[in-house]
Amino acid sequence: MKIRKFASLILMSTLMFNALTDINAQGTLTDYDKAKNLGKLVSDKILHSGVKPEWIGKTSTFWYSTLTEKGTEYYLVNAATAKKSAAFDAEKLAAQLATQTGKPVKSGELNLRALKFSDDLKTATFNNEGFEWIVDLKKKSLTKGKAVSMDRRGPWPPRNWSERRDELDNKPEVSPDSLWDAFIKDFNVWIKPHKGGPAVQYSKDGVPGFYYSSYHLYWSPDSKKLVAVKFRPAWKRMVHYIESSPADQVQPKHSEVEYAKPGDELPYQVPVLFLREEKKQFITTDELFSQQYDIDRFEWTKDSRMLTFEYNQRGHQVYRILGVDGTNGSVRTLIEETSPTFINYSGYRYRYDLKDGAEIIWSSERDGWNHLYRFDTKTGKVINQITKGEWMVRSVLSVDEEKQQITFEASGKESGQDPYFIQVYRINFDGTGLVRLTDGDGNHSVSFSPDKTFLVDTWSRVDLPSVSVLRKSSDGSVIMEIEKADITKLLATGWKAPEVFTAKGRDGKTDIWGVIIRPFNYDPNKKYPVIENIYAGPQGSFVPKTFSAQTGMQSYAELGFIVVQIDGMGTANRSKAFHDVCWRNLADAGFPDRILWMQAAAKKDPAMDISRVGIYGTSAGGQNSTGAVLFHPEFYKVAVSSCGCQDNRMDKIWWNEQWMGYPIGEWYEASSNVVNANKLKGKLLLIVGEMDHNVDPASTMQVVDALIKANKDFDLLVVPGMDHSTGGPIGDRKRMDFFVKHLLSVDPPDWNNLPAAK
Repeated sequence: MKIRKFASLILMSTLMFNALTDINAQGTLTDYDKAKNLGKLVSDKILHSGVKPEWIGKTSTFWYSTLTEKGTEYYLVNAATAKKSAAFDAEKLAAQLATQTGKPVKSGELNLRALKFSDDLKTATFNNEGFEWIVDLKKKSLTKGKAVSMDRRGPWPPRNWSERRDELDNKPEVSPDSLWDAFIKDFNVWIKPHKGGPAVQYSKDGVPGFYYSSYHLYWSPDSKKLVAVKFRPAWKRMVHYIESSPADQVQPKHSEVEYAKPGDELPYQVPVLFLREEKKQFITTDELFSQQYDIDRFEWTKDSRMLTFEYNQRGHQVYRILGVDGTNGSVRTLIEETSPTFINYSGYRYRYDLKDGAEIIWSSERDGWNHLYRFDTKTGKVINQITKGEWMVRSVLSVDEEKQQITFEASGKESGQDPYFIQVYRINFDGTGLVRLTDGDGNHSVSFSPDKTFLVDTWSRVDLPSVSVLRKSSDGSVIMEIEKADITKLLATGWKAPEVFTAKGRDGKTDIWGVIIRPFNYDPNKKYPVIENIYAGPQGSFVPKTFSAQTGMQSYAELGFIVVQIDGMGTANRSKAFHDVCWRNLADAGFPDRILWMQAAAKKDPAMDISRVGIYGTSAGGQNSTGAVLFHPEFYKVAVSSCGCQDNRMDKIWWNEQWMGYPIGEWYEASSNVVNANKLKGKLLLIVGEMDHNVDPASTMQVVDALIKANKDFDLLVVPGMDHSTGGPIGDRKRMDFFVKHLLSVDPPDWNNLPAAK
């Protein structure tokens, strides 16, 4: 009897233990199903959101579509009268479309591609089922029009990262008065009458290795002057590809792509002035533009007195706007920008010419923040700084020369708000009269009416659904609310908004911003490993700022993790000093800030187990995630790296020289995951596509080679035929499996012995 009772107690204890284990288990097949189907679960659960106005012609009326309780609905808004109405009778249109196509159509599921309304609002056109359709909005009739392509994808451009074209194969350039043709023949400049007549050779110095470009012929507005660019090509580096498993043949295919890398020689260009009537040639001297990364943006002044162009010096520490005198070809500096680190030419460059080039509005970080300045091009001196303060201009939306006003986007100006949030402002050329046109503690996106009288302002936060309002552009006052998002259905799924969290960075005073995403079934009494989604590319900032279901990171959370994303120092859209951390040191990737941030977050929420931290990223994020377990193995234990630029000497020239500088120095090796592969201590999975045209796949394979030579253990997934990617479906599953196994200490499902997915 006692034996039976004892056995019964053991059985009950076992059952209770198994039940508790099932309740608390993570990384199970059920969790995988939740992660996989998360997108379906939350799809169409956000209503009355996503207003993207399409202004109709030059009118003050726009249309938009939004998901409502009835499905997708289309509306017209007359900004002048503040009246909102249905764009058309959806029920009738659906019935008419169903009758004419012979297919069932629901009014809330109208597929109206390329929808466009006539300026007088009498008709609308859209594409559906391979045809254009015309709606008579007055008569409420539907007419079938011409056949059209329903393929949304355009042709994929060739991914050549340098010259991309033959500089000699362009057509003649016709003068503004339509009387003359300039063209290249036998490597030289020729001009002939447009309607026929003998051609005259204007240059004789063009030769096969240093010739005039047919793509760079710039007539002056008075048609009396021509600037042609003499072009010296550089050696072309080619990246070679073997596609192992092409879809159209058994045997592999070879291909190649032009791909200049850091340190490679670049083309050299010289503007040359020709006076058509005098038949004179003036070859400019290159003292001011000899160390070229590039010269571009050739523009004549309206009075034909000067041609301007922009010069980006190799190394990106000098940037000039230069002017070519239209009488003798002499070159002078109009504006010069210098930096001891880098000039962010690919991010913040802005220029607007005033008074026919006598003044220029120019963006600069010379005071430590990206701001607008007004320059006198005769003296090269600043007339006045237009915007100033410890905040930054993100973009210029419009310039009104008559009113002498600039409308622009900026971030960081409003105290108490996330410094990345964009607000919209207007200011006078002289720096007075600053007016904020948007309101609300969130990230704003605006669309102005064609006459700039009205604007539609949509704003949100990751923890606040979007609101769309119509405003007056004169003072930003609200005319009417257009839509306010409803997330009742989303919340009913168990979804919870990300937590916005800030902590001090490495300097002890700068706020570092990020988000924390927890699983639906989050239990504050449990311990969760932490996974960081990283992309520390210096060209931007990457933590989400607007409302969405965040299904990408949320899917990983559903496996039993807390997922975070952080913008550390070295990324953009803060101060120049914040950004400069990346210079010649991409290995830094903001890790000191990221680690402090997670430590502070774990102190606030003990459920975050920062003894088990994983990290993943793609491209620059692939470099960062690998770097995490090489340079900071005491904190990061598991990494998955997809299509990473693992050594900045192996990647495209523009991106890497922009941040790592030129010439190539020892700092390139110091940041290299190949050189430092022997430091690996944690778990690493490398994913690469054999046809990656963005980052040379050899970059990943060189890490593989270095790891093998260092006798390190790692995992590798090479995806046949895949271009630049996170890894596709197999990569996503392998990434999840890797974290489940090495952070949860749970064996992933045995996928080979499970029923095939339907």
